[in-house]
Amino acid sequence: MSSLREEILEKLQAIKVPESDKTIADLVKDLRIADKDILVEMELDRKTAVLRRSIERATRQVLEAYRAQGYKVMLNITEEKLEFQKVNIQAPPERPLKEVKNIIAVASGKGGVGKSTVSANLAVALASTGAKVGLLDADLYGPSIPTMFGLENEKPFVQKINGKDYILPIEKYGVQVISIGFFIRPEDAVIWRGAMATNAIKQLLTDVHWGELDYFIIDLPPGTGDIPLTLVQTIPLTGSVIVTTPQKVAIADVVKAISMFKTDKINVPVLGLIENMAWFTPAECPDKKYYIFGQGGADKLSREYNIPILGRVPMIMSIVEDSDSGKPTVLKEDSPYNNYFREIAAKLVEEVDKRNKNLPPTEILRI
Repeated sequence: MSSLREEILEKLQAIKVPESDKTIADLVKDLRIADKDILVEMELDRKTAVLRRSIERATRQVLEAYRAQGYKVMLNITEEKLEFQKVNIQAPPERPLKEVKNIIAVASGKGGVGKSTVSANLAVALASTGAKVGLLDADLYGPSIPTMFGLENEKPFVQKINGKDYILPIEKYGVQVISIGFFIRPEDAVIWRGAMATNAIKQLLTDVHWGELDYFIIDLPPGTGDIPLTLVQTIPLTGSVIVTTPQKVAIADVVKAISMFKTDKINVPVLGLIENMAWFTPAECPDKKYYIFGQGGADKLSREYNIPILGRVPMIMSIVEDSDSGKPTVLKEDSPYNNYFREIAAKLVEEVDKRNKNLPPTEILRI
């Protein structure tokens, strides 16, 4: 039997893992042979896990020859759990976000309005003023903040304190960033029921050492579902910001988002509206404005709900390209469009100060 084991391993040793110095035999955790049973157990690390289908196919091709000889072949492939590097940090606060001065949720009634682009640029704009800023990508089903910050392949560090692991945000452009995208493979779909999603968002709030922050921006998923509700049950929000486009359908959904925050139970102040894709300006005609999604939607909402407009951002290809390249537009000094986000950030700071001066702190929702 030992010679058969060596024979199988030798065949697996001959197969190289793509883009790696390993062979498939190096991934074998256990290989047992009993009578006419062959059991192969393999464990894939983070790098080889993305090649799981190819590795499984190649392994089964080797084992198929033994199946033809009458052996019962079993192949079990697992993936190792994520392990974080350890560093020393100071002890975390006694309760979640105790050292955070202002917590601001960025929401939208529907998807596709550029909410994450606004969140990323807003966070960087605030940090550029010298403020301490954190950004949580709470869009569990479509995390895009890692891409917008050029952090797709990054993995957070962890520090064990009093027997518990605390995740450290990744700092870039002066912003402390955490996203569910750091913990899943980009090609994997997040298929979670409500309870799993709410537990995940709680962990990103309570198991992360955010430290002292002036502004904590939370990029919410679109709509009015479980995650916004979990948020207000877990931490006290200073206020919310609503992102919309001038399109009639988007405006209709924004009303629902405003109503959610203003309802008696939640009672979170809406600090302002941001109208994204307000007009289209072609690169060859920088002075032209084409209102392809219409006009006046945000103004109407502002009047009806007594909510200030923090600013408007045009629909410009370079803003999209900047997000895809991992460098938010607000950082590009040579861009004529970075001031849109800086002005919005300045207006938001004014509204936050006004809110803190005139309203009591928001209470955590108790149900």
